[in-house]
Formats: sequence, C-alpha cells, structure tokens
Amino acid sequence: MHIKDITACYPNYQSVPASWRTHLWQIVVRVETDAGIIGYGCGGGGKASLPIINGHFKELLIAESLDSVDDITRIWDKLYFESIPYGRKGIAMMALSGLDLALWDALAKAYQMPTAQLIGGVRKENINVYATGPDSDWYAELGVAGQKMTHRWNDDTTDYESAVIQAKNARSIMGRDALIMFDVYMSWDAQVALNMAHRLQEFNVYWFEDVLTPDDLDELGELTTQIHPVLLAGGEHEFGVAGFRDIARSNAFDVWQPDITWCGGITAGLRICELARQHGVDVIPHRGGEPWGLHLIAASDQCADLAELVLGPRDSDSDQLWAGAPELVDGKLSIREEYGFGVSPNPAML
Repeated sequence: MHIKDITACYPNYQSVPASWRTHLWQIVVRVETDAGIIGYGCGGGGKASLPIINGHFKELLIAESLDSVDDITRIWDKLYFESIPYGRKGIAMMALSGLDLALWDALAKAYQMPTAQLIGGVRKENINVYATGPDSDWYAELGVAGQKMTHRWNDDTTDYESAVIQAKNARSIMGRDALIMFDVYMSWDAQVALNMAHRLQEFNVYWFEDVLTPDDLDELGELTTQIHPVLLAGGEHEFGVAGFRDIARSNAFDVWQPDITWCGGITAGLRICELARQHGVDVIPHRGGEPWGLHLIAASDQCADLAELVLGPRDSDSDQLWAGAPELVDGKLSIREEYGFGVSPNPAML
C-alpha cells in the first residue's frame, strides 16, 4: 500500500497541563493509505509542530510505499535527514514521533495485529503500573505498584522537610513493598540530591528523576554513584538514539526514560532499547502507560515490567482525547487485541 494523505492537528483541549501552557501539548497525526487504512499517532511540539508535518513531511511522503517495518525505518531515516537543518532534536523530532507512530498503527492494522505483535511479539502481559501524582490513597485503592511524586526546590530549607513528609505519607499508605519515586523536574542541584538521598534513606526511595538538566550529563554521571542505592532516572528530554549515546557515554542515568511520543516514536524507541541492551540499562518509558509506550514495553525485553500513568488527584479534570486505551485491572495494564495501537481520537476534540 502507499501513503495517500497525512494530516496533523492540535486538539481542542480544555485541561492542558499548566507547564505546557495552551499551545504546546500533544498533537494528533493521521496517515491515510490507498488501501483505505488509517493510522493514528500522538506526537509532541504542540501547534509549532503542525507545519512540519502538514508541510515538509507531507510533501516528502505522499505516494511512499508502506508495506513493511523496513519501509517505516526507511521513512524515519529520510525524514530525519531532510529535517537536519532545523531538526535533530526538539519540536522537529516530536513531530516525527507522531508521524512514526501513525505509520506503525497503519501497518499493524494492515497486518491485522496489535502494534506490539508487529514490533516483535507480545512478551509481557499484565504490566505493572506506577502512578504519578499526589493521591496516595487513590493509588493504593487502585493497587498499582508504586507512586511518583513531584517536588520542586525553592531555595528553602523547608523543601527538605516537605520531601520527607511526602515520602513518609506515601510509604505509610502505599505499603512497605511499593516503589516510591520523586520527579524534581530539574529543580535540584547535585548537593540537594545528595542531601535528599541521606534524609530520605529510611523510606527506601527507588529513584530521583530529572535532577539536573539534559546539558549536565557529566555531573549526572558522577552523581549516580554518590546517591546509590537511590537510582537516577531521566531521558524524557532527550531525542533519538544519538542523544542516548551521549547519556551512555556519561553513565548519566541508571534508568532511561525516553518518551515515545517525543523521542522519535517506536522506531527511535527500538534503537534506544538496543543501545540500552548493550550498556545493561533498563528502559522505563516516560508516560509508558499510554498506548504508544505500552506496546513497546509489551514487546521489548529491554523495557522493564513497569509503566507510568500520570493520574494526578482522584477528582482532577482531564481531556479524554483517545478512546480505547487499556484500563487498569488490579493495578496492571495489558495491551488490547485490537489492531494497531487500538485507539482512535475523540472527534469532538479535533
């Protein structure tokens, strides 16, 4: 089959995360083939990524063949090369991610199988989930394997106390065996991380995430051994296998967290997983409980048996953009038997 049309749009969100303002959140990419098959993907970059897909990428791909995984790989390499003058990272790669996912969705539908099966087979079912947000009581009721909390450093010694309070509360509610993590979104420095590792020692924290910026890889590499046994996790702000080669050279993270809707899609995710295998590192995709990352987790031996769902508080508002996403059962997720990623966008939001 051949690519007949490509379109990308920015949904009519009502509840965009504050950190992404009103115009930088996820996009929907639609690929139509001459066989009547339509593939959907989710990408990043917000409104800024739309001209890249609807303009440059579309011009390059109309009438391209889409009959095999090799075709998707060839298309990915072509788009990456052609976008080098303005791409390689950031918005261009986020746009490429959404298009790549739409191609995987369309091809899996053509083969009448879930995308995970097309990737290499379903190796994991009933995947463990950790919840990101502040609502320990709810997460304990859901039966998930752990909780990741946000923490921001404001140059105040009380910030240490607030982290201790968070960890103590989560551990008491979630239980002794639950995974407890902190996402600090690049607000700590190395000394704060060292102090936190000491102050939180009794709570057996699993990892600290995004401690420094992606430009501080050498310092992160030094920190990994200093805060042990707490792990350092990161990589959601890195792009493509080239970016993760820099992470590998610096030994910057114990856990790699590519975001499949940002880092280059499934095609880039597979390359990152292969690099992680060579370096003996676990991959736990950022927001991996969403369909895009979940299919990679299910199909890849290099991905750990752990998926993130950003749930927030129990009664928080959220946009229902995708219909058909897997639902939690006893705190776990499994991919569905539907073809492709098994989801479709909500027409009311397009």
